[in-house]
Amino acid sequence: MHSVLSFLLPLLAWLSTFSSPDAHPAAADWTKNVGAKTLPTGKATFAVAKYGALPDGKTLSTKAIQKAIDAAAKKGGVVTFAPGQYLTGSIFLKRGVTLQLDKGVTLLGSQDLKDYPEMPSRIAGVEMTWPAALINVLDQDNVAITGEGTVDGQGKPFWDKYWAMRKEYDAKGLRWIVDYDAKRPRTLLVANSSNVTLKGITLQRAGFWTVHILYSKNVTADGLVVRNNIGGHGPSTDGIDIDSSSYVLVQNCDIDCNDDNFCLKAGRDWDGLRVNRPTEYILIQNCVAGAGDGLFTCGSETSGSIRHVIARGLKAKGTKYGIRLKSATNRGGVVEDILVEDIEMESVRVPIIMTMNWNPSYSYSTLPAGYTEATLPEHWKKMLAKVEPERGTPHFRNVTIRNLRATNAKEAISAEGLPVSQLENFTFENITMTAASAGKIDHAKGWSIRGLQIKAEDQEPVAVLNSTDMKY
Repeated sequence: MHSVLSFLLPLLAWLSTFSSPDAHPAAADWTKNVGAKTLPTGKATFAVAKYGALPDGKTLSTKAIQKAIDAAAKKGGVVTFAPGQYLTGSIFLKRGVTLQLDKGVTLLGSQDLKDYPEMPSRIAGVEMTWPAALINVLDQDNVAITGEGTVDGQGKPFWDKYWAMRKEYDAKGLRWIVDYDAKRPRTLLVANSSNVTLKGITLQRAGFWTVHILYSKNVTADGLVVRNNIGGHGPSTDGIDIDSSSYVLVQNCDIDCNDDNFCLKAGRDWDGLRVNRPTEYILIQNCVAGAGDGLFTCGSETSGSIRHVIARGLKAKGTKYGIRLKSATNRGGVVEDILVEDIEMESVRVPIIMTMNWNPSYSYSTLPAGYTEATLPEHWKKMLAKVEPERGTPHFRNVTIRNLRATNAKEAISAEGLPVSQLENFTFENITMTAASAGKIDHAKGWSIRGLQIKAEDQEPVAVLNSTDMKY
């Protein structure tokens, strides 16, 4: 089937009998349960200076800061810093502890990888050994990181390492594994934890992902500022990644990075299907994005499924893509029950973009000649494990996008399903965009489109290809 949409898709009279499909009939219930439900109550303070930490930005103070954390954990308390710069490797927060980073305090991440001990984790959807983050909340409950201070990952040496390896790996046909071999520390990791509050701090120059919320529940990220394009453009410096976690609240955050700004993930390929843990019950609201690959992204790691999500009150200026759903044909999982509303975008390349065949050179793993699979590292074997087509086919369905304004885009809509997995039951309402071209919708089914206005410079309409039951 081939048809076209006009520049203005009017609200036809016969559609007036339809009510807007509520993507979240119980939204009022589950949104009350997102975010941390408790905060540490200990008021005793534990100044890192008393344990030997120096604010000179040169002396490695990892052990001193950890001693202060351990002391605070015995009864519950607040770890404090006098103004200054503190050089540190990985530190590990504990139950009942608040890490207070006041204005004028900067934690500087060590640029030596040996200061980040390796541990089991999950990276880009695959469980493997990886360096600990700069700040870690692992297997804990009731932890907070607050204040107006700064956490500076000092990531440029790790960026340079990646680009050098990337050049070598690309030449060998190994684009799909270089991100996993180029070990780089994340800035802040919350894993297997609950009731964690992250509030007010600035995080900058991440070596890899900035804030990674993994296998956790009831986490709040409120008022975080991320700046990863200082002194360069760090690869894969995502802003906030919510990974196989639930009941997470992200609000009032401001992210400028060099990859996905606000991103939901749930495992990759064979290993992600093995773990099979969803990301669900996520509320992201009142946030802004500058540079980055995606204002709001689901994927590309979709294996455990992503569902029950509200993203609202978001703004983007100069971000590469806006609302982005992405996966690959060996990834599997379902992206469903997503509501995105009240969105403003300026100079975003593609405001609405969806694909199930994202970045093939990265997404599909093929071992070049000259390698013996039996002697490969374990994470290589996981990446090479075959996924049967019926398990590997992703599905996107029941998505509502409404009240969106975008100006100065290159392509308004790029939505591509698969012949075996159509983009099913999408609702577009009250959307206005200006763009060089209107774009296309391919392999879609059961869409309801009302009040869509696209002013395209090339004066061509949106092309709708291979699609059925489209109401507009």
